[in-house]
Amino acid sequence: MKGSVLQSRLGFVKRERGDEGLARVLAQLPEPDRRTLAGLLMPMAWYPFETNERLDEAIAIELARNDVFRELGAASANDNLTSASQLLYMRERNPHALLKQASAIYRVYYDSGRREYERRSNTSAVLRTYDSLSFSVADCETVVGWHARAHRDVRWPQRAC
Repeated sequence: MKGSVLQSRLGFVKRERGDEGLARVLAQLPEPDRRTLAGLLMPMAWYPFETNERLDEAIAIELARNDVFRELGAASANDNLTSASQLLYMRERNPHALLKQASAIYRVYYDSGRREYERRSNTSAVLRTYDSLSFSVADCETVVGWHARAHRDVRWPQRAC
């Protein structure tokens, strides 16, 4: 998992619950994760997916909201899609143009597996992930939130992961 994802999640908690809430989230994690997350995270460096997974679980406990993972994904889109390296994904202003980039976007955030896009109609599509060594329902929900936020007129699907 890229450091930018972890940074975004930590920033989300801090915006939602302040330093105290962030401290409560970090306190739930094993010491090695706390050291990693409290240190200097490099946005383009790779970190273990399991660290992200444990962080997601701790955030879910702290925030206790049904759509927290989709909110985390939306926050990640807000935080990361404004960077020069990712603005190219937004050059066309329609959801299918962005979804066509799903394979390239996937490689930015994950170091194993691949993602494919299938257009179903003008208003629907399917993203499928193959051969990933690390995955979770929480991570899938953050991907849904990321894509929905990338194009604000896209509604969150009821069934996604």
